[in-house]
Amino acid sequence: MGFFSFLTQEIAIDLGTANTIIICNDKIVVDEPSIVAIDRRTEKMVAIGEKARQMQGKTHGNLKTIRPLRDGVIADFNAAEQMIRGMIKMINKKPRLFPPSLRMVICIPSGSTEVEMRAVRDSSEHAGGRDVYMIYEPMAAAIGIGIDVEAPEGNMVVDIGGGTTEIAVISLGGIVTNKSIRIAGDDLTSDIQEYMRHQHNIKIGERTAEEIKIQVGSALSELEEPPNDFRVQGPNQMTALPIEVPVSYQEIAHCLEKSISKIEIAILSALEQTPPELYADIVNRGIYLAGGGALLRGLDKRLTDKINIPFHIAEDPLRAVARGTGIALKNVDKFSFLMR
Repeated sequence: MGFFSFLTQEIAIDLGTANTIIICNDKIVVDEPSIVAIDRRTEKMVAIGEKARQMQGKTHGNLKTIRPLRDGVIADFNAAEQMIRGMIKMINKKPRLFPPSLRMVICIPSGSTEVEMRAVRDSSEHAGGRDVYMIYEPMAAAIGIGIDVEAPEGNMVVDIGGGTTEIAVISLGGIVTNKSIRIAGDDLTSDIQEYMRHQHNIKIGERTAEEIKIQVGSALSELEEPPNDFRVQGPNQMTALPIEVPVSYQEIAHCLEKSISKIEIAILSALEQTPPELYADIVNRGIYLAGGGALLRGLDKRLTDKINIPFHIAEDPLRAVARGTGIALKNVDKFSFLMR
């Protein structure tokens, strides 16, 4: 079997709207932004991941940067396939006589339709996957956080990613109630862009808005350890002259209010559908937050105050889903909830 194991490679992929993480042999081997740069004339891929992200918003006529995933699902089939293939090539740096046949576990949003699941499977198979298994994101996040998902007890996970927020109650290796809403990191970023345009008359790109969210993003307008104001530079919309505006975390908390309220409503609606026995488990244990959105300052405190159930942020929330997918890869034969 030694020779065949050389020909087969097992990888776990967290195919995210914002970042793609690949795990191979229990190690994170690729952690790159989900962006590709493509030459318009030849349709060939020029750059991928971080290199393509640096080109974002700075390309000329013959180049375009594409984010192949929107709202957690594949929006551009061709670009997604090129991206998966390119990222898999990053693992196998050494040239090989035969490319290895891949056994993959890929995670997908829990609200995916048959068509969206088919798109992920087809892209993975075209990129060289021979055995492709799929796992729902909240399930992967729960495994990554270290929850025993097959135990007869209720656990609730809220995974706030780039394109979707996944809310699920998990018990006995299955999802009991789930809610997947398309309000997540990307929407918070565009809220900030919109706010800067209306309030300060300044035009900013997606990357700058993302930077503001990381530096001064907050879910509460009163923080114990407030971050310093962030200075934003850009053109004035009226005069096109350069201006510099300091942005405080209170302003950002105010402009993200609407989107965060929608996430709160979705969590409450998932709790409403939860059977009472599991509800009692969740109240005792608390709710786990994973995904990049969990890093928003004060979000756990705000949700705890609003819903009266303690919220815990997973350790390294950005990689919780990827870790869980990696564990699922090792237990492909044991976990009955993986989908072929």
